Amino acid sequence: MGEFIGRGRKARRCYGFDEIALVPGHVTVNPEEVDCSWQLDGQRFRVPIIASAMDGVVDVKFAIAFGKLGGLAVLNLEGVQTRYEEPEEILAKIVKAEGEEATRILQAIYKEPVKPKLVAKRVSEIKKGKVPAVVSAIPQRAEAMGPVAEAAGADVFVVQSTVSTVKHVSSKYESLDLKKFCKKMKIPVVVGNCVTYPVALELMKAGASGVLVGIGPGAACTTRGVLGIGVPQVTATVDCAAARDFYLKQTGRYVPIITDGGMRTGGDVCKALAAGSDAVMIGSPFAKAKEAPGKGYHWGMATPHANLPRGTRIHVGVSGSLEEILVGPARTDDGTQNLVGAVMTAMGSVGAKTLKEFQLTEIIIAPSIQTEGKLAQRAQRVGMGK
Repeated sequence: MGEFIGRGRKARRCYGFDEIALVPGHVTVNPEEVDCSWQLDGQRFRVPIIASAMDGVVDVKFAIAFGKLGGLAVLNLEGVQTRYEEPEEILAKIVKAEGEEATRILQAIYKEPVKPKLVAKRVSEIKKGKVPAVVSAIPQRAEAMGPVAEAAGADVFVVQSTVSTVKHVSSKYESLDLKKFCKKMKIPVVVGNCVTYPVALELMKAGASGVLVGIGPGAACTTRGVLGIGVPQVTATVDCAAARDFYLKQTGRYVPIITDGGMRTGGDVCKALAAGSDAVMIGSPFAKAKEAPGKGYHWGMATPHANLPRGTRIHVGVSGSLEEILVGPARTDDGTQNLVGAVMTAMGSVGAKTLKEFQLTEIIIAPSIQTEGKLAQRAQRVGMGK
């Protein structure tokens, strides 16, 4: 499989959201009668959409609002929420920063150490809102933060890095024993990010309750430009879904995969789910919400890196309320609002009553799907031409 890119070297063709389309079914279902819920370690959630652990997207108030709408919002335990007692003042500085100055200001702000008492405080604040508390940390800090978050009442702990593997080699520091960590934690541990079949399978074998799929596709991420690594999200999702299905047959244990990043519209979310994902994690569409702490600005988790930033601050604007973006009614014509409605309508159109049935949807390679017949929209910059 693959094509020669030079003498003795083959490369595999991979696909992203803009290159495929979903084929309608021979039977259709009333969208109001489909079930798009999903499960994580026995817990069922009615919305298969998760808000990314980014400081411009999720704070305590946002997590509570998102949870009440049926989804999960992940709080970054290494962000401003756990470094500063009054994070609103810090966020205002980031928002007001001029152009190129933004990365420098971010680097300075994130030098403030994370405070364990604030980790516990933020988790407790979310739990007071009577919604699930989901938090995230990098592998190097998971050992210290995991027990603190769990004791404070966290429901899910996410171990997240640019590239996750079970076996990490370093002579400079002790790497996280993922298998031991997952076994020790009494709450589900979601691990990411990966893009290949063997790594997804290894993460599941190590005890992960869920696996995040995606390296570098986020709107504010520059990993693909800085490091040159990544796999387009459709191919990455299909490959990791195959690992999930093989692991299920092998062990009887179902580990959901979560496509993380690269989705701007409801159509992108639908394609990720149809490609085999159980849920999706997105950031920039929610950074546009009135409730988002970034006030229309969005930046990646690796943007403040002291030596090699792999993200940037982008302006996405404020397009509507969180409710409008997640469950509607939509006020825009470009697919960026009522994401759940889009999923339910797509499921009905292909004849899928559940997400498991939706994962069986016929997919075609269709690079013209974004442009065919859309000349007027592109010329006038409306709808799909924005």
